Amino acid sequence: MNFGYREVCLDHDTGPRHPESPDRLRAVRRALKERHGVEYVAANDVDLDVVREVHDADYVESFREFCADGGGNWDADTVAVEATWDAALASAGLAVWAAEMSGPEVTDRDTPFALGRPPGHHAVTDDAMGFCFINNAAVAAQAALEDDAERVAIFDWDVHHGNGTQDIFYDRGDVFYASIHEDGLYPGTGAIDETGEGDGSGANLNVKYQPGADTADYLGAIDEAVAPAIEDYDPDVLIVSAGFDAHEHDPISRMRVSTEGYGAMAARMRDLAEDCGAGLALVLEGGYGLDTLSDSVTTVHEVFDGYAPMEPDDDVSEDAREVLDRLASQGFGSK
Repeated sequence: MNFGYREVCLDHDTGPRHPESPDRLRAVRRALKERHGVEYVAANDVDLDVVREVHDADYVESFREFCADGGGNWDADTVAVEATWDAALASAGLAVWAAEMSGPEVTDRDTPFALGRPPGHHAVTDDAMGFCFINNAAVAAQAALEDDAERVAIFDWDVHHGNGTQDIFYDRGDVFYASIHEDGLYPGTGAIDETGEGDGSGANLNVKYQPGADTADYLGAIDEAVAPAIEDYDPDVLIVSAGFDAHEHDPISRMRVSTEGYGAMAARMRDLAEDCGAGLALVLEGGYGLDTLSDSVTTVHEVFDGYAPMEPDDDVSEDAREVLDRLASQGFGSK
């Protein structure tokens, strides 16, 4: 894959014992170096005008001033230091780079993956939350629309619901948002019946699974709901909000996705983008076990280098089947 990375993203210091630490990127880069020796693209900072298209201008200025004053606890979970402003601009810039580098002709090893932090999918229009300040995937989608894309799809496989991304695009029809997430986890949003409103009616898909959903359940959701819905939407760009915290050994979730499962999901997104004639870009979100995060990212990388991940033998669980049947009754079902 074609990885984007900036050293300044390490300067966002969340303090000891915070799960969203600079060690996450260090672990990923170390694993990629040991197994593949990849090189990185240092993209430019995001254009603040694009940020202000998805975030309230007063909020953006408040965030800048908060960092300039030395930072602190924005809320109980979301921590900033002076350098967080620069890290956030770099992280969002990497996401924009990934969207810009994508295209139907960009495949395999050239597929872009933005390795930035802080993550973004919890940042709503006018507030930071859940470790996130600027919604990287949303900014990338907006930049793609302001380039030459007419429609963008965002698929969020982070274990937490991307409430910020949903919030930003909920009443817009030019971005389709789909998420698979764990019921009962932060931030408690992402109900199945939240399907968009106004121009965005039908352009929001939430697969809210009970704890314990495994690789087969995730692949079932993609095969039966997410992929058919995105294919019907026919986007020009497909952005994956790639969190790896649904991993069976991640310390803060109860889902059971395997390392091979992330490879299988990535392969499906590759095939889906090809079927849609869309560009594909991946943007890092969560993932808090250093080994599971780095192993999963390297497996995704290997998929785009020709590796065929193992498929599970299990069928979709009864709990997951109930969710998928409910989605089908709402029109989000396999063809």
